[in-house]
Amino acid sequence: MNLLAFDTSTDTLSIAATDGVQVWQHAGPGGAQASASLIPATLALLAQAGLRLDQLEAIAFGSGPGSFTGLRTACSVAQGLAFGANLPVLPIDTLMAVAEEARHQHGVLQEVWQVQALLDARMDEVYTGFYSYHDGQWTQRDDFQLLRPEQLHQEAGWAQAGNAFAVYSERIPPSDGIRITALPTATAMLRLAPALLAAGGAVPADQALPRYIRDKVAKTTDERMAEKALLAAALLP
Repeated sequence: MNLLAFDTSTDTLSIAATDGVQVWQHAGPGGAQASASLIPATLALLAQAGLRLDQLEAIAFGSGPGSFTGLRTACSVAQGLAFGANLPVLPIDTLMAVAEEARHQHGVLQEVWQVQALLDARMDEVYTGFYSYHDGQWTQRDDFQLLRPEQLHQEAGWAQAGNAFAVYSERIPPSDGIRITALPTATAMLRLAPALLAAGGAVPADQALPRYIRDKVAKTTDERMAEKALLAAALLP
């Protein structure tokens, strides 16, 4: 399958394309820079792969959870490129991509593998989700959650994967499973895409939407002042 995938949900920009045999990939700074660099980097990668947009079968993007601006950027670019080439869009869960990237990195060969994916959500919180890999397919248990590191629930024997350990390592409750540092890469999304497409996960370009968990990305001035007042009151003798 000729596929294109990209993710800007974290501080790393990840793009990948495949013709079904070979994979081309690009990584660069994400965050605020992604909005300016995603389109030219994507077109350059397609040119390197010798693929035109109208030769693709779908465009996949990291739909969330993740950076509010990053998710909007990826969705907007996916919609624009897909609309012009009359292609379907495949929104892919970024936490599932983390789980798949961890499986690939760790060289997991067993038929069943279970992962708790963890992404730094900033504002002292973590995005988390539980995923099981069985017979070449991923399934998600329950919905995503947005929690403080201390509130994370561990499952015995489950691996943990993501980028939250560098920030919250001492605050994430210990687990008896392995920990793997991983990001939602575009190459992981390419590996996920065929099964998701076969399951009917693609949508028309104008129906592609990012998946937000947090409704806002910053606290209001009143909220910050109220927190400071509560903290000051708590410190009074």
